[in-house]
Amino acid sequence: MHIQINTDKNISGHEALAQSVEEILNRVLARFAGQITRLEVHLSDENSASKSGVIDKRCLLEARLAGREPISVSDLAPTIEQAVSSAAHKMVSLLESELGKLGKH
Repeated sequence: MHIQINTDKNISGHEALAQSVEEILNRVLARFAGQITRLEVHLSDENSASKSGVIDKRCLLEARLAGREPISVSDLAPTIEQAVSSAAHKMVSLLESELGKLGKH
């Protein structure tokens, strides 16, 4: 499973952030690693750096499965790590549903 991380201009995409995001995704989505060819992660700060908000960090996950259309989920949370974790758990539910229909999970 290849993980590609994209950030907006309000989030610095430093190595520590990338490593943290990859660790969360690898842990939560480990069971589906063989079916996901690529996982695109889009991280953004919905209110930008000039405004503060309680729940303004957004994580959009797009999973590309071999031979299928991409599927995506997103979540908002106070921190990037919380948004990634919550979106990853939503992705697990979606993958269970999608792959369950095919009898592949």
